[in-house]
Amino acid sequence: MLIKSFPAGPWQTNCYVVAPSRNSECFIVDPGYQSADAIASIVQAENLKPIAVLVTHGHLDHMWSLFPAARGYDIPAVVHAQDRHLLSDPLSGISNETILMLRDTLNESEPFVEPDEIVEISDNTSLDVAGLTLKITHAPGHTAGSVLFEIDDDEPTVFTGDVLFAGAIGRTDLPGGSSQAMTETLRNHILPISDSATILPGHGPSTTMAVERVTNQYLLRVAQGLNAV
Repeated sequence: MLIKSFPAGPWQTNCYVVAPSRNSECFIVDPGYQSADAIASIVQAENLKPIAVLVTHGHLDHMWSLFPAARGYDIPAVVHAQDRHLLSDPLSGISNETILMLRDTLNESEPFVEPDEIVEISDNTSLDVAGLTLKITHAPGHTAGSVLFEIDDDEPTVFTGDVLFAGAIGRTDLPGGSSQAMTETLRNHILPISDSATILPGHGPSTTMAVERVTNQYLLRVAQGLNAV
């Protein structure tokens, strides 16, 4: 399997281009701020054909380039139904501090625009895309529509967005966030992940479930029957 990634924009959001191999179809996960050119470079270098762009949740730092990626390759954007509204009103999902930062640091010549074709997913399902089968798990807490994308290979790979990071979890104090939902997500969906799984988060370095299970203080709390936060 081919997975190419890079951190995009001021939030250093991890964008992923995923394919079975070179010279094949691919999909894009979380096209952050000004990521379209870097995506195009990977696609050209690996001779790939994008057929879908997926977002782990509807926060602006994970989907700023959703429109150029989707329209540029004439492909659908895939988002959970409970975060669908954020594609129409992205500022409703971020903090006032971030809104102020947007005014000061981001280029107004590249505004966010909703993609032409949007596919809504709901609850837990699977999706066959680019020759790979993705297990999609609804994982609310950071946002109401956060999801995990898991490729169940010999050693599973899980794209966790802002649900789980190396040594941390996503914040729950933004609109649509819930500490109780996050605790339930960690208990019911993160802890059962196989120790052999590679965790590819929305920010920061990759990790493994084996490492997080014994070092991540939030998972340790949940495993002990406590709330994550």
